[in-house]
Formats: sequence, structure tokens, C-alpha cells
Amino acid sequence: MKKLLATATIALGLSAGGAMAWECGDITMAEFNWASGELMANIDKFILEEGYGCDVSLVIGGTTAIFASMNEKGTPQIAGEQWVNALRELLDPAIAEGRLHAVNSAPIMGLGEGWWIPPYTAAAHPELKTVLDWIEHPELFPSAEDPSKGAFVGCPAGWGCQHVNLNLFEAFDMEAKGWVLIDPGSAAGLDGSIAKANEREENWLGYYWSPTSIIGKYNMQAVPWGVDFAGNENWDTCISQEECSDPQQTSWIQSEVFTIVTDEFMQSGGEINDYLAARVFTSESMGAMLVYMADEQAAGEDAAIEFLIQYEDLWTTWVSDEVAAKVKAAL
Repeated sequence: MKKLLATATIALGLSAGGAMAWECGDITMAEFNWASGELMANIDKFILEEGYGCDVSLVIGGTTAIFASMNEKGTPQIAGEQWVNALRELLDPAIAEGRLHAVNSAPIMGLGEGWWIPPYTAAAHPELKTVLDWIEHPELFPSAEDPSKGAFVGCPAGWGCQHVNLNLFEAFDMEAKGWVLIDPGSAAGLDGSIAKANEREENWLGYYWSPTSIIGKYNMQAVPWGVDFAGNENWDTCISQEECSDPQQTSWIQSEVFTIVTDEFMQSGGEINDYLAARVFTSESMGAMLVYMADEQAAGEDAAIEFLIQYEDLWTTWVSDEVAAKVKAAL
């Protein structure tokens, strides 16, 4: 009876124009095990605790494990940087059936996968604007093993994107145009090839993704494709598969990241859902912070403080003046 009375009292207070103050309470939040996911979770934690009076517990994990736990157990309640493409067949039904909700469908600007070049390469050849343009000039990217061929750096063996890059290499008929596909061997090898090229101001064309520290550090430029996306069937049944007999030219499938919450939190999260919906990181701010984390070997907690100090003009647009004042006072 006491619980019923309490519920009724809260309902009356809310229906009377919010006469009773909303209280945050305990929250469980995913801390994804990569740099941007770690950063975002710790920024959210600081703002929610200091600005809204929440008590936030972080749950560390990867994409699949966090999703499964949210979908099946309802915990953690919030996942700030849930990459969608890898979970599309599972996430779409969970959202459609109301177990999970996307409160923000674009929490980071400028993210995605694709082909990249250094900024000085782009500046030196303003007439070359798209993948279709660049692949006509393998002589600009001489392979170390055979300088008569252009080097395109793909994904290391075993990565899912290895098949994608191989099939796109074939779809764009790059071998016939004078290119060789380079396997960098590992994540370190891929990063090292970008770093080496930039430090020597040598041209480089290959695969990477954003947001990442190396894209931010060297201001790598994503290359527009010059062709439209050729459809999900071409991508799902051919481009992304190990065996693809007839790959069609296409742009990279659009990368999507959601901030998702459980149904229970959607119903009770109050002002926090409004904050999560408003919280959008610019590509510049995220890139700069990932460079900072890499260069300083900074953990998420320390990087969050640095972000809140350096990007006050950004994060204060996500919250009310009252909340912003509380967060600034806690720094």
C-alpha cells in the first residue's frame, strides 16, 4: 500500500506541472573497450553524477557482449556508442519489439569506414576528388616491392573488412589499372604504414575508420567514392562475403552508431534521456581527444576531465545552465 501511495503521489506531482523534483538514482552504463567508447562513457558518468546527482556504474565490454546483456538481462541500461552494422539483424528486432530504444541515432559526427589519403596528397592533386579519380593514378602510390604498381593498403587477414576491400578492389578493376592489394599484417602494421607515409610525406591510399586517434593525428582525409551505394543485397550477399563472384561497384555501406537504452530506462530515465539525445560529439573534438589519449596514454577518466575543460562550449549545449554550473564547479 505504501508503494502504491508513493507511486500515486509521484504521478500527481508530475501531472501538476512537475511539482515534485525528478531524482536520478543508480544507473548502469556500458564502457566499450575501445578509446572513443571509454571516453564517452566517462564523460557521461561525470556529467550525470555531478550535474544530475546520479550514481553511475560502468560495465566494461565489447559490442556483442554489451548488446546481449542489455537485450536479455536489461543491464547495462545505457550504451553510448553502439555500432549498428555488426548487429543489425539483432538490434532492429529488439528496437521494433520495444526491448531497446535508440535515444540518439548519431552521437558522433563524421564517423565511418572507407578509403583515406593524407591531407598533403589531397592538396597536391585538387583535380582528383573521388575513388574513381584516384584509382586511375597508381603511379602516385608506388609499391615498395614493385614501384611500377600502385599500392592499396587493405585490412589485415582475419578482419571482416578484409573481404570488403578485396571485393571492392575487384569491383573497381584495380589490378588491371595497375594496383596491388597490400595486406598490412596486423593493426600495428596498418597504423605503422599510415604513420610512416605521413612522417615522410609519401602518398598513401588505403582502408581505415573514424573516429580513431591515427585519423585525427594525421588529419587523414576520407575519399568520396564517386559512385552510389549499390544496395544492401550487393553488400550483404557479395561485397562483405569471402566468396563474391560478381562484386558491383559501390560506396561503403553507411556506418551507424546509436546511443541505446533499455525499455525500463526509457520509461524512467527522465532528464537523462533528454541529455543523451542532445549529446553529440563533433568529429573534430572526438578526433582531438583520441589523439590526446594516445599521446598521453590517458585513461578514460582523465581524458573526460580534459574534454570537459577544453570543450566547454560544446558540452554546455547538451545540458541546462543549472546542470552546466554544477559540472563546472566539480572540475
